[in-house]
Amino acid sequence: MSSILPINLDDLLHCRGIESERVEFKASWDPKSTGNQVLKTICAFANDYHNLNGGYIMVGVDEREGRAEMPPKGLSSAEFEAAQKWIRSNCKRIDPVFQPILSPEMVDDRRILVIWVPASDVRPHRAHSGVKGQLKFWIRLGSETVDAETRGDTLRHFLEHTAKTPWDDRRAFNARVEELRETRVREFLRDVGSGLLDEPDAGTIYRHMRITTPVNRHEVPRNVGLLFFSNNPELRYRGAKIEVVQFAADRGGDVQEERTFSGPLHDQYRDCLNYLEGLSTTHLEKQKHHSRVRGWVSYPLQALRETLVNALYHRSYDEDQPEPIKVYLYPGRIEITSYPGPVPGIEQHHLEKDGELRPVPARNRRIGEFFKELKLAEGRLTGLAKVFRAMENNGSPPPRFEFNPERTYFTATLPAHPEYAALSALRDAAHLRALGDDEEAHRRLVSAWENNTASAVLTDEVIRSYRKRQDISAAEKAWETFKNQAPPYASPHAANTMIEFWLDFGEHAKADRLLTELHSNAHGQDAVDAAILARRLGNQKQAHDYFAKAGDTVQTDLRALHEFAQTKIQLSHEVYRKRPGSWQETNRRLLSEAVDLLERVVQMDASPTRHGWAWRDLARARDWLGLPDGSVEDAWNEAKKCLPVESRFECEYQKFKSRRGRMRKE
Repeated sequence: MSSILPINLDDLLHCRGIESERVEFKASWDPKSTGNQVLKTICAFANDYHNLNGGYIMVGVDEREGRAEMPPKGLSSAEFEAAQKWIRSNCKRIDPVFQPILSPEMVDDRRILVIWVPASDVRPHRAHSGVKGQLKFWIRLGSETVDAETRGDTLRHFLEHTAKTPWDDRRAFNARVEELRETRVREFLRDVGSGLLDEPDAGTIYRHMRITTPVNRHEVPRNVGLLFFSNNPELRYRGAKIEVVQFAADRGGDVQEERTFSGPLHDQYRDCLNYLEGLSTTHLEKQKHHSRVRGWVSYPLQALRETLVNALYHRSYDEDQPEPIKVYLYPGRIEITSYPGPVPGIEQHHLEKDGELRPVPARNRRIGEFFKELKLAEGRLTGLAKVFRAMENNGSPPPRFEFNPERTYFTATLPAHPEYAALSALRDAAHLRALGDDEEAHRRLVSAWENNTASAVLTDEVIRSYRKRQDISAAEKAWETFKNQAPPYASPHAANTMIEFWLDFGEHAKADRLLTELHSNAHGQDAVDAAILARRLGNQKQAHDYFAKAGDTVQTDLRALHEFAQTKIQLSHEVYRKRPGSWQETNRRLLSEAVDLLERVVQMDASPTRHGWAWRDLARARDWLGLPDGSVEDAWNEAKKCLPVESRFECEYQKFKSRRGRMRKE
């Protein structure tokens, strides 16, 4: 493990927590070929055109598709010493002079040289194009080192951009090194897995991490160091905090709760994200695949994570921006606003779903680097796509990103999952019913449903509400509207409610038709509910099919197990009456399966009534299978013990004894 690099060496080799464009691999060392390439790349990383804080060159490591090929080839002792000597000597030829940090490392018992090139404080730099070539301004564009002068206006943009050091990497002249907390720095190094953690001297650690810098023979902290490693950075930088406000309604609604998150930036991020995650509702729906469920949350964590860290990464913290990051929580959306707007070069169309972000220089190079090393932020230009993907995978509307022409703010809006508003309406309706206002509860449900007619949750509740009002026409209209808009996997639950509605009103033909249509989409609990409705319709075969489709859900549902067993018993009776070919084998299989299910039911925790009838069904199934008298009598005795007042049990038991007595005489 490296004792010089602030980043974990294994992460560096595999480009974890760092963009691959910031890492260059060289399989071997040859001063005539490799040497000049390395010198130009050192110059390019030091120029840091995109404000990513330079990069790393790994000599002795071959690459395949942009990743280190392990184990590394390594360098011989002679190559290793020669490479260091050549680099130190020839970096004096860079104009102005720039010396990278050389870190000797051992990987799999092989010697490699890591050349760490932080962004320079005295850029722009030039390096020769060859041994005797002209001095050129070298920059990194993607994974390539190129001459800025050959790329149109790039040189002009580069020279304008490099005229000043990014704010987060500047010296805080009015601050003291003592404001940095060593414990926080060491906690960071432990989290990223850096070998610097073993260094006993705090000052040496600070210098290697480049969170301090010398000024007139003493050290001063850099702004990024104070933002991450002081106890209260918001005291020095007023905008370095996050304000969260939860509203009861839209912008004009009452404030329900206000929270402020301060402290080191990564602590702010984690604490705020945990708070937002705690407010996010999780809901599970049955999926098309029978043994799985489809889940959604009001706001997917990946989208929250990327949007919040983007606000922390790309905002300004200098004294001209005293406003904190603002997170506004409305019933149907979250808005995250940071100040100012995006850097020049990013336009509104770049922030659309299929827009391509331009690789423009970032506002803060060190803040983003620390977030990436902590695995709290994604690589460059990948976060926006992940927000869109996370929202889409969750079934949520797409995010929106906006800023004004003056670029004074940037707002990211994450709409809530459509069903989240539905659940809010259900809670309101339940509260109104508890207060005895059924009429207003009904109006609240219908109003919410009319705004989201594809919601399975709302459609189910609206149909139930119309059922209480005995308004079959309105219920049928709601069902048809929903069916024409909702995806197939979302319809079974509401369909079962509609089937039950029709059964209660004697519309058996409509119920039977919808139950048949439902078959291909009902799984899990929806299939169990459909099976029970099929039994009410007297269609035992259809009920059996639905129970079978329910899969593992049946095994943990006491009622489903019992009714599945009863369905098998009734089907065995139908087989017995019709006596088709090989009917005896089918009859015995159905009864045996019923016995297995019933034996599981009587072992589960249930009411005496449920156990009584389960023991009764088990006694009859054992009897029809011709099992020994003792096995059948034990079941009857348990049934009578559970329900001693049930006279039918004793009557049926006596019939069993009489029939078995006649069989023994015969």
